[in-house]
Amino acid sequence: MCRSIKTLRPPFTDEVTEEDIRAAALQYVRKISGFRAPAAHNAEAFDRAVEEIAQASTALLASLQVRGPATR
Repeated sequence: MCRSIKTLRPPFTDEVTEEDIRAAALQYVRKISGFRAPAAHNAEAFDRAVEEIAQASTALLASLQVRGPATR
């Protein structure tokens, strides 16, 4: 699922921007909702989901501890 979402933690990615995280969240919401762009009556729920997933992803990446050798 969501094969085009890249890994956003070291050592796979050295610098992660808010834009990277939001793009991954948007791809995820598109995949699970089945909508590339939602209809007007679903836009608020769609945008809220993207924002919530981006926030959760930011928190996750900030709390991960990477151990062991760097492998790609």
